[in-house]
Amino acid sequence: MKTDFKPAFLLDMDGVIYREDQLIPGALELIEAFHANGIPFLFLTNNSTPTPEDLVVKMRHLGIDGLAARHFYTSAMNTADFLAETYPESTAFVLGEGGLLAALKDSGIANDAIAPDFVVVGEGYPSLEKLNRAHGFIERGARLVATNPDNWCPVESGKTRPGAGATAAYLEASTGRMAYYLGKPNAYMFSRARRRLLAGSGEDAGRHRVVMVGDTMETDVRGSIEMGLRSYLVLSGSSRLEDLHRYVYQPTRILNSVKELADEIRHGKPVEFRPRGDTAALPRRAGRHSTDTENYRERSPRPPMTRTG
Repeated sequence: MKTDFKPAFLLDMDGVIYREDQLIPGALELIEAFHANGIPFLFLTNNSTPTPEDLVVKMRHLGIDGLAARHFYTSAMNTADFLAETYPESTAFVLGEGGLLAALKDSGIANDAIAPDFVVVGEGYPSLEKLNRAHGFIERGARLVATNPDNWCPVESGKTRPGAGATAAYLEASTGRMAYYLGKPNAYMFSRARRRLLAGSGEDAGRHRVVMVGDTMETDVRGSIEMGLRSYLVLSGSSRLEDLHRYVYQPTRILNSVKELADEIRHGKPVEFRPRGDTAALPRRAGRHSTDTENYRERSPRPPMTRTG
């Protein structure tokens, strides 16, 4: 690849590398090209459920070998980093699964079901009893943190499940307290990811060297733009070409899929973007992210409870 900078890549996963349990054409070739050319790369995901070790196994089953836990950074890890850095020795009541619990434990954030400093929300299926306890903790002063703003997550073809953003929105509505959303597009996610990506590279860690490759305008592209990073939008996932005019921010480049990037790296020639009619985007749903524009409106305080005589 002939450019005026030596790139390093942050990559989204679902919609970029795979869809459901199938690799997107060119994904394997892209990772092979990274290895062959000594190009640093790091996978980013807003899914707080898996650990990096889980993701290594998933990618191996999909046909991509040679990866290690250091190649992955999740929103659970980002949340744990944030709490450990800004509130060391704090405690948390967790609505989430294995990856989030493991990341918090590794960062020294103790699980607390009595008087937590934070209620931390990730992906999962919390019971009504746990939601009620979280509600009570927040009313008694615990702060609400969500691993990411995704209101729903794809599960399989045509099916989704509620995401961390939806659970956090439930608690926002019931308590009148606003959540702080980590993960993409929060700049803290991109800042920590860039630091991990370039750690030990021995090169200048200037932002211009890092490229984010993603499929979603609201998270991947927006977050990278706000961090001053280059952004490559692939049309193999959520965002559609015809929707780009709706956004103030725009990607640095548009590609049909990562196959074009793999070809560019392997052959050393820039690929000119030509829209393809066979690029099937993931189904769009309104309000996927709790940081979508319509959610920026000022929320009214929760009305007081009243009794009727």
